[in-house]
Amino acid sequence: MEEEMGETPGLGKSAAPKDFHFYHMDLYDSEDRLPIFPEENTRMGREAVQAEMTNEPRGAVKGKTQRDLEEEVDELVHLYGLEDDHELGDEFIDETMPRIEVSEYPPYMMTGIEPAKEQRDWRLSGEAAKAEDLGFGGWGSAGQCQDLREAYRYTHGRASEEYECYVIPEEEDEEEAADVFCVTCKTPIRTLEKAFDEHKEHEVMPLNKALESAKDEIHKNMFKLEKQIIEMENFASHLEEVFITVEENFGRQEKNFESHYNEILETLAQKYEEKIQALGEKKKEKLEALYGQLVTCGENLDTCKELMETIEEMCHEEKVDFIKDAVAMADRLGKFLKTKTDVEISAQPDFEDQTLDFSDVEQLMGSINTIPAPSAPVINPQSPNSATGSSVRVCWSIYSDDTVESYQLSYQPVRDSSPGRDRAEFTMTVKETYCSVTNLVPNTQYEFWVTAQNRAGLSPASECAVYMTAPSPPIIKSKEIRSCEEAALICWESGNLNPVDSYTVELTPAETPEASGVTESVVGIPTCECLVQLQPRQSYVISVRALNVGGPSARSEPVTVYTTGSYFPLNEHTCHPWLTVSEDGLTVVRSTRKAPTKELLPSDTRFSRCVAVMGNLIPVQGRHYWEVEVDECLDYTVGVAFDDVPKQEDLGANRLSWCMRHTFASARHKYEFLHNKTTPDIRITVSPRKIGILLDYENSKLSFFNVDISQHLYTFSCQLRQFVHPCFSLEKPGCLKIHNGISMPKHVTFY
Repeated sequence: MEEEMGETPGLGKSAAPKDFHFYHMDLYDSEDRLPIFPEENTRMGREAVQAEMTNEPRGAVKGKTQRDLEEEVDELVHLYGLEDDHELGDEFIDETMPRIEVSEYPPYMMTGIEPAKEQRDWRLSGEAAKAEDLGFGGWGSAGQCQDLREAYRYTHGRASEEYECYVIPEEEDEEEAADVFCVTCKTPIRTLEKAFDEHKEHEVMPLNKALESAKDEIHKNMFKLEKQIIEMENFASHLEEVFITVEENFGRQEKNFESHYNEILETLAQKYEEKIQALGEKKKEKLEALYGQLVTCGENLDTCKELMETIEEMCHEEKVDFIKDAVAMADRLGKFLKTKTDVEISAQPDFEDQTLDFSDVEQLMGSINTIPAPSAPVINPQSPNSATGSSVRVCWSIYSDDTVESYQLSYQPVRDSSPGRDRAEFTMTVKETYCSVTNLVPNTQYEFWVTAQNRAGLSPASECAVYMTAPSPPIIKSKEIRSCEEAALICWESGNLNPVDSYTVELTPAETPEASGVTESVVGIPTCECLVQLQPRQSYVISVRALNVGGPSARSEPVTVYTTGSYFPLNEHTCHPWLTVSEDGLTVVRSTRKAPTKELLPSDTRFSRCVAVMGNLIPVQGRHYWEVEVDECLDYTVGVAFDDVPKQEDLGANRLSWCMRHTFASARHKYEFLHNKTTPDIRITVSPRKIGILLDYENSKLSFFNVDISQHLYTFSCQLRQFVHPCFSLEKPGCLKIHNGISMPKHVTFY
């Protein structure tokens, strides 16, 4: 606002009088502002307003016509340089203000009373904006400004008694959002359309449910697309391999053809040179023979001609001369005629039939289409996790220059003796450089070797490689599982004839095994037992895998382990022969049958004198609690002992055991708390039917309780140099039932 008001005086700067002063409207009240319009002009405006209010005709104010009023107003406008204000009026409009359309001028413009500041607005439309600009929004008194504005409007025929102002609301283009989904049309609609539109008979569902259904369908399709993409990528990869293989094979064929053709051309050129040389030598030989014969024939012909001429001359001689020459000629002719003249041609002119031997060329030509037999393949070592309990994946490779049509994979089990190939072999033909061999024995080694084959023949066999199948699943000994609130001891059988490399124990919370899956794995276990750390008061599903170089076995049959209290079974290997342990391992019975009189042989593991049995408590520090259900009339002993306690002595008769003994005789109950044959003098008035036993490793204490009445009976202070085990003895026929895997009662926690 300050910028707008500060810039306004500049509009009429050139036409303002010298005594014209500007004062900011925010610094002074309306009374302090200087009057900028002469009094008579103010009075003229008031008279115009009065005429309007008295309904007198315009132009009838004190004898002045409307034309006179217009001239006076125009003169005032020109005097203060306001002719161009309508052109600059938009500069004073704040674009952030709401636009208000004014249809008529308010009554206060007729009375000169200034309205409240919040009712004023600079955004006036039409001629009203022009009239507002003429007032400069705060120059002079309120009456003077209003008089001039109204006079201007009056002269331009825009004065009115009514005033109406309204804000043009923005059009609402947004329709009501859809809230249901039409299943028939497969489009979102509004609930009203369902009731009154063409969707009335259609099936609809909530939009959120339709959205979730659409998302699920999209996810399923995405999963299918991903699966198809993987398949197509694998197929494309296979095609690429085939493409490369074909390209390499044809490249090798081209090189082979080129090599063979070059060899053939070299052979033909050599044969050509040899034949040309042979023909030249033959020609020279024949020509030389004919030439020699021709020379000899010429010489003989000359001699004959000479003799004929000599004889003719002799015929013309005298008789005496003739006779003399004839004798000499006769001798000469006799010698010449005795000389044999060869009149047969030594070299015939006919050409001999020159047979060309192209057998080697033909052999080369035939070898062009002949592929050499491949070299011996190279079988790869076994890859990790490449086997199951009944199958292995065997891979091999070939040299790049070899062309192979198929492979023959042979195998046989490895024996400790005679690992040769004279045993039964299995052979299978494959096209690829890998093969999955099935129907094998678990955790067994096999020898594999492979040969390559094409039209030229079979390659030599590769070197042997030993592959091993994965082990069989281990078998968990569910009856020997021991647990407490912090851990569990799991034992199992290997299930394999051959040794394995290691074992893996997998843990899964029993509440949600499918949702959570395997949450923890203990790996690299060398033996057939494992102590696993767990959380208290939970239940776990535990399974075991065996591992070797071929990979892991399948999971064993799972077992459920609870970490509520301490759970242990009875050790039948320590059980006296007169006792019988129940199938669940928690009840020991001594029958009423007559015991054999034969004395038992001493043993380090089995009780031979004391009719007792020990339990297998988990070797974990902390607090362990169990209960024993007894009969009031039964002679029994319960307590703990070291594993190496003498089996030929009674419990409590040495430093390796701490026990509570009960004997019943003559209707009297006797209770003893024995350690090293000593017992404190304690009398128990209420015979317990269920005895609670608390073993506290942290405080080296062993406590006994009457469970039914929550009574503490006695506590030993023990020197526990190693882990101890529960022990139970029956001196007479009867049974003891052990309750373990139970929570510790509150009255026990105080000891």
